Amino acid sequence: MSDTNRFRARYGPWALITGASDGIGKSLANEVARRGLNVVLVARNTERLHAIARELRAAHNVETEVIATDLAQPAAVDRLADEVRDIDVGLVVLAAGFGTSGRLTELALATEREMLAVNVTAVASLAQTFARRLASRGRGGMMLFGSILGWQGVPGQVGYAATKAYVQVFAEGLHAELRPCGVDVLSVAPGPVHTGFGARAGLTMKSATTPDVVAKAAIAALGRRTTVVPGLRAKFLTSALALLPRGFRTRILGGVMHRMRTPSPELLPSG
Repeated sequence: MSDTNRFRARYGPWALITGASDGIGKSLANEVARRGLNVVLVARNTERLHAIARELRAAHNVETEVIATDLAQPAAVDRLADEVRDIDVGLVVLAAGFGTSGRLTELALATEREMLAVNVTAVASLAQTFARRLASRGRGGMMLFGSILGWQGVPGQVGYAATKAYVQVFAEGLHAELRPCGVDVLSVAPGPVHTGFGARAGLTMKSATTPDVVAKAAIAALGRRTTVVPGLRAKFLTSALALLPRGFRTRILGGVMHRMRTPSPELLPSG
């Protein structure tokens, strides 16, 4: 059996991908479609989702479904689960998320609450919903997205780093719970990536890896690892900071974050 057929047999016939309208989510949609999986595309931008759906059908001859929803809304998870109730989803990719930057005392409380709703509440709720479905199938996979910022507290991105720490710990535990059920769970912890993340968070990055690199690394690691850190720069930053006490890491990354918010920022991980 070819690698593509093995992938489809284990994770097909459908993949559900949140955050599919841009960046890593869009790249992963292309990667799984290239391997023959049909794709449910989930994000807020209806027009962009339909355009991506047309591209996937033309390039890979797969079926697509588009669900436009805002995962910050309390009822969104239940609506999404209901809309795919009759679709045999074997791979769940929870790539939707965003970050903020700046001192917590200066940030809008409403935006911080929205970030918690998308990065934590929606991820946990969708993971639990689909964990039950995948476990009952006896096969499948799930990808959750942390960040290398989640290894420690980060001044200037206090809330965002904390949400990614939650996702990392959540994914590690869920990996162990679902493995006996035949379900693979992977935490993807990117560093700097060229996506819309930086612009929304008010950060500038001079160089970063591409969403395609992250997507390919995630696909390669699924079923083989608990956590993957895609990209050479992310690996370097993780290794360089790993041996330092958490307090030192916090101070170092806080300084880098501060420079990222200047007209000539230095590169910092964002996931």
